[in-house]
Parts: sequence; structure tokens; C-alpha cells
Amino acid sequence: MILYPAIDLKDGKCVRLLRGEMEAATVFNDDPAAQAVSFEEAGCRWLHLVDLDGAFAGRPENADAVEAILSATSLPAQLGGGIRSMATIGDWLDRGLARVILGTAAVRDPDLVREAARSFPGQIAVGIDARKGMVAVAGWAETTDISALELARRFEDAGVGAIIYTDIDCDGALQGPNVEATAALANAVTIPVIASGGVSSLDDLRALRTCGAPLNGVISGRAIYDGRIDLVEAMALLAD
Repeated sequence: MILYPAIDLKDGKCVRLLRGEMEAATVFNDDPAAQAVSFEEAGCRWLHLVDLDGAFAGRPENADAVEAILSATSLPAQLGGGIRSMATIGDWLDRGLARVILGTAAVRDPDLVREAARSFPGQIAVGIDARKGMVAVAGWAETTDISALELARRFEDAGVGAIIYTDIDCDGALQGPNVEATAALANAVTIPVIASGGVSSLDDLRALRTCGAPLNGVISGRAIYDGRIDLVEAMALLAD
């Protein structure tokens, strides 16, 4: 399993939210590029980037910060938030992103996901963010009537590289991930699943590693910044 340290971007800074609330943002680093470098120096293999402002605006809003990260580190990075057109997808991949995450677009424009997956094999991920099992979009501001499992199954034959599953009620709360729902989703589809939301300890990582589902990896943010999870120990645990 791969550990994906999260860099969530708001107003050009590295922040973490509590259950997706923009008003509950905590700034952890004014220099996202420096944060990315520290993750690389610790031995991380990937970066998970989120343009929080872009998710609400429907267009990239933290491009400068993302570009600074890509310039400062050699790590492959995946980015989500406000990416809703082929032109934007192509532009970001040309700038050096390894993978683009489509969330709101997966619900509102599924044909875009399919076209992108065909045009950029392995470089498109679907972000499925769920509140009580139902998919939320537009920066988690709107909850749909589509279940996370239903949405995942819609893209089984699309050729997407990964599904990033986030339980919103767990995100940033440091109370543990929704292991049961994550495992159920991963066992229901053949697309690699990355777990996200609520990871607060090495025990949480162990629970996901032994959940009975073939998870690709896990995203963690606040617990790393707070020092609750030691990156070296976490990566060793997931590699075991």
C-alpha cells in the first residue's frame, strides 16, 4: 500500500479542514512547495494535492502553488479540485501532474471521465466523496442521491486508474477511517481504491491494511502534520 501525504491548498497555503468545512481551516504551512520537499525527503513516493478553492469555484484557483510543488519535487502527484474540462485535464498533465482527479465531473459529466480515461490511460482518477454513503459534490457543499457504490460501478469499464474514496464525516476529525465502507467499495469493483478520511494513527493504517480488500493506498493529512503519524514508521508498516 502507498501512503499519500495530503497537501490541501487554500489561498495558496497548505491547510486542513474539519469535515470539509472551509471555515474550519487550519493553516499548517505557508509554503506548500517546502512541505512537498519535506515529504520527499522523508521517503514518500507520491503526493496528493487538493485545490480546495478550485473545488468550490469549478476552476483551478491554486495553480501557482501546484506549479511550485511540481517544480520543487520529483515525486509523482495527483490533483483534484475544480478540474472539469478536457482542456484543463490536458493542461495539468502537460505541466507534469501524474494523475488528475475528477470528482464533481464524475457525477455531472460522466462522459468527460470516460473521454479523459481513454485519452490519458492510467492518469485519471475518480474522487468519490461520501456523506453517510451518498456522494457529495462541489467541494462537498451538495449531497446527491447517488450512492458511492453506484457511482464507482458506473466507471468499471471506463479505464480509470484509481478511485479515491473519502468519508466526509471522518475527514480531518482524527477519529479513524470508515474501514468497513472503504473495504466494501474496494471489494465491489476492480478499480484500485485509495482510502481517505479520518486516518489518525498507525493502528488506523493497520486496520486498512488488513481490512480484507486490496487497497492501493491511503491518504493522510492532519495526522501527519500533527505528528500523530510518523511518516517513516507509516511507510514501513504499509510496505510490510
